[in-house]
Amino acid sequence: MLPSNLTNLVDLLRYRAACQPEKTAFIFLNNNETEAGRFTYGDLDSRSRAIAAHLQPSIHPGDRALLLYPPGLEFIAAFFGCLYAGVIAVPAYPPHPRRPLDRVYSIIRDAQAAIALTAADIFNRLEPQLADIPALQQLRWLVTEEIAAELAETWQPPELGPETLAFLQYTSGSTGNPKGVMVSHSNLLHNQAAIQHAFGHSPEIIGVGWLPLFHDMGLIGKVIQPLYLGIPCTLMSPLAFLQRPIRWLRAISRYRATTSGAPNFAYDLCVRKTTPEQREGLDLSSWQVAFNSAEPIHVGTLERFATAFEPYGFKRQAFYPCYGLAESTLFAAGNPQIDPIKTLVVEAKALANGQVISVKIPDNASDETEMDVRTLVSCGRAWLDANLLVVDPQSCRPCAPGCVGEIWLAGPSMAQGYWNRPEETAETFQAYLAETHEGPFLRTGDLGFLHNGELFVTGRCKDLLIIKGRNHYPQDIERTVCQSHPALNLGGTAAFSVEINDEERLVIAQEVKRSHLADLDAAAAIGSIMEACITHHELRPYDVVLVKPARIPKTSSGKVQRYLCRQEFLAGRVDAIASLKSLSPAATASLFRKPHTA
Repeated sequence: MLPSNLTNLVDLLRYRAACQPEKTAFIFLNNNETEAGRFTYGDLDSRSRAIAAHLQPSIHPGDRALLLYPPGLEFIAAFFGCLYAGVIAVPAYPPHPRRPLDRVYSIIRDAQAAIALTAADIFNRLEPQLADIPALQQLRWLVTEEIAAELAETWQPPELGPETLAFLQYTSGSTGNPKGVMVSHSNLLHNQAAIQHAFGHSPEIIGVGWLPLFHDMGLIGKVIQPLYLGIPCTLMSPLAFLQRPIRWLRAISRYRATTSGAPNFAYDLCVRKTTPEQREGLDLSSWQVAFNSAEPIHVGTLERFATAFEPYGFKRQAFYPCYGLAESTLFAAGNPQIDPIKTLVVEAKALANGQVISVKIPDNASDETEMDVRTLVSCGRAWLDANLLVVDPQSCRPCAPGCVGEIWLAGPSMAQGYWNRPEETAETFQAYLAETHEGPFLRTGDLGFLHNGELFVTGRCKDLLIIKGRNHYPQDIERTVCQSHPALNLGGTAAFSVEINDEERLVIAQEVKRSHLADLDAAAAIGSIMEACITHHELRPYDVVLVKPARIPKTSSGKVQRYLCRQEFLAGRVDAIASLKSLSPAATASLFRKPHTA
């Protein structure tokens, strides 16, 4: 039990360093799965004080500090170094040598950062560009590895209150330009308590994770939650996982982890990209909480993963579907960890029109798509003193049972708003119910419904496609498309609409598997996509664009950036292998084996 007088993360880390200075806090693994380094709680406190002491003479409390680091322990030290100095940390995606720095520029401008903290290898890579790029040139740069350890003794504790901002979490930009969510120390501590209660975490648990530390799910779930509990957590690079998903599972097995998780796509990747030979020797029996969040949760993914890894000790009751977003700090809803997964089968067409009609699937049914139904996974309920409602986004009245609406949240985990964006803050964070004027609520922009008091998430308001007066969830179309031809990458689809002659039309962007690039029959693949869209969704795409693997833009947590896909398509910047519009008239005419109905 934590002392009641801990009101900020600095006090929390100081408490851990005083009570358990020699206990391992974090271990970081190299890509070869060996330990690159580790921090005890005493080490982390000392390193954070040294960084803060270097900042304090020249940086004012409340200034913003950009954090640009590769995955590793130095990012964690720099983050807490900012907090120890009273500086607002701004974690950002580490620059890639072959990718533009547009996102970093936009964050620097929006946050008005005074300094950039970084690692030596990143600074050496960026230094030649500093003279040519004003946004980078105006920043002060600090390579934190070069800070002397002795400076820790000169550190002065900052004045921090519960409502002091700890950091700006820049949103992923899946529906627009990134915005800085203002997260206070009290937001973080309340959210940590909610996660602990909902997940059933205890001081005896052990963590493992690969999620990006500059993203809320990695930072709050795999850095701050272990600190809150005083437990060890083993971390690795996201790229290490993406290159070889078995590394995640081996780390869980090796360190006897009890809690770990990721977005839905990661569980699919483990099934598709690990071999029986790689799985040999795994022991996943210690895994008690396998959380799944940040993108639509597919019951088929959970079933495939459980079937594949039950022979290696995985227990399907460990699955923990949950719901959250940066604007609610992180966690917003989940079931008690001891509860089994709950699903609901509903009519797909009714759901697209905002109605929830449950369906019982016959035992001899072959396929969800053939029956025109969707199986949805419960994300549970709000915790502690948080409030969760489903509200009609137009009338701002609570939805009747059986109706889809926008998810609204209230409670101490709700962040303070968007940095320097008063109008968007008022629109998103200060919503009130129409008749009772109860509020303020956070408008999440996500769609869902409540069934027996539990939340089922169905999509996003801004992603909803309205074509010829009918609503379509892009997630449904994307799932249909990627399964329509063997050359197509699962999870590599973006469905969005564009306005053509004052009419909304569907566009599909689809990745091709690397193994099929050399002998791809583009016309056949496009034809399969067209036929699937027409047959299952009564939609004829305006265009279908095939691209190479990993070309569909995604956020750091794996969400498809449909907004960015649309912008790239409209600007003509899609590097297509082939497209419907590029096919010859003869090839286009031969695509359809069935007449279309839309």
